[in-house]
Amino acid sequence: MQKNINIQNKKARFEYEIIDKYTAGIQLTGTEIKSIRHSKARITESFCEFNDKGELFVINMYIEEYAFGNQFNHNPKSERRLLLNKRELKKLAREVEAKGNTIVPLRLFINENGWAKLDVALAKGKKTHDKRETMKDRDSKRDLARIKKNFN
Repeated sequence: MQKNINIQNKKARFEYEIIDKYTAGIQLTGTEIKSIRHSKARITESFCEFNDKGELFVINMYIEEYAFGNQFNHNPKSERRLLLNKRELKKLAREVEAKGNTIVPLRLFINENGWAKLDVALAKGKKTHDKRETMKDRDSKRDLARIKKNFN
């Protein structure tokens, strides 16, 4: 088992323009947290949605079944509730419904108290030309780093 768990969604920063970030707790069962502690989770294709009660859920987050969890094992792709303050939930709901923004998970980690947390972001989808600019910037930074390394 690893000490530091830091599962990233690298695709989200490429596909979306990040507007605001929040750190949310996740409501998990016993076998789910054990799988996360073994780094057996993926958030690359997941997104967040509100239900009719105003609760925020992460959808499509994959947590692999725990190897030693017999009949009490969890469903790998079930919806998991995110735990935020009411004020934050209302603000997110207002932003999502008014401007057509979306909520995407950025990072799944375990904090110093041992709780699983999910960094979520209020984001707006990038256009194709914005993605091209991101790729050009990344390539130029890589080339500069390579030149600096060879120069020293």
